[in-house]
Parts: sequence; C-alpha cells; structure tokens
Amino acid sequence: MITLLIEKFSGDEVSVRSDGDRVVVSLPGRTHTVDRDAAAALRAELGEALTERCEYVHTVGTHRADGSYVVSRRGADSSGHRKVFDGFAALREQYATLPATFTAADVDVPGVTGGRRHLLMRHVVEHPAFDCTLTARQPLTAEKRSSGGRDRNDRGGSP
Repeated sequence: MITLLIEKFSGDEVSVRSDGDRVVVSLPGRTHTVDRDAAAALRAELGEALTERCEYVHTVGTHRADGSYVVSRRGADSSGHRKVFDGFAALREQYATLPATFTAADVDVPGVTGGRRHLLMRHVVEHPAFDCTLTARQPLTAEKRSSGGRDRNDRGGSP
C-alpha cells in the first residue's frame, strides 16, 4: 500500500522494501531508511491526509483515501442520507451541468431522487468551491453567481 501511495505522488521510480526491522524507501538519487514504527506513523499520516472530512451547516463532504467523495447529511448515519461520487471532480462536473438558477428537480444524478437531490443542492450551496447561493426554500432553489465556481479550493476542502 505504501508503495502505491508514494508512486502516486512521485512520478519517479520508487521502491519500498523491508529490511528486518527497517523499511527502505528508494527514489532516484536518494534512499530513506526508517524503523517500522516511523513507517507505520507515516502510513497513518498519509491515510489521514488522503481522508478529509469537512462539516457544514446541513451537510458533510468527505474525501476518502480511495479518491471517492461522499456527500452526506450532517448528523445522519444511514446510507439513505449520502451520495458517493467517484471523486470531487465528478461532483464539479454535475454542478457544471446545472442551469444558472436550479431546483432539486434539475439535480439529475443517476440513482438520486427526492431527499438526496435536496442534500446535493444544500451541499453545493454550503461548499466554498461552488459559487452559488440559496434563493428560496419552497421550492428549494439556488442560483449560480458565476459560470464555474471558485478555483481557489479545487480539492474541495475547507477554505
């Protein structure tokens, strides 16, 4: 697992091997040797860095280590209160298809009906990466303020 994570961020040839009670990570021109405890701590830190949870008023956005992005209702634990996207970019693409002023009926995501449409609307209104605002509660209506959303936070985390 660590080899894959390092390769993902490196772009150079990387090798990782166990040498008794040590772990040896080799990059072109450099080799780093750490004990197993330090390697385990590094793995935990990489996992935490790849998994990020941002809570908003009504919704929560979670970047998972596998690259997927989950929108869920804040305070709800059941799967009926969340939508999993392949990644944050997939949510951005969905947002881009919405008209300048949109309602829950416009949120046309495969497998998403009723309450989940409202959940996704609330999430894009709350999330700082999407430049839109709630304009009405009945029916739930939002309006884009610009054409593409804010670029300052492309990963979709906290501002």
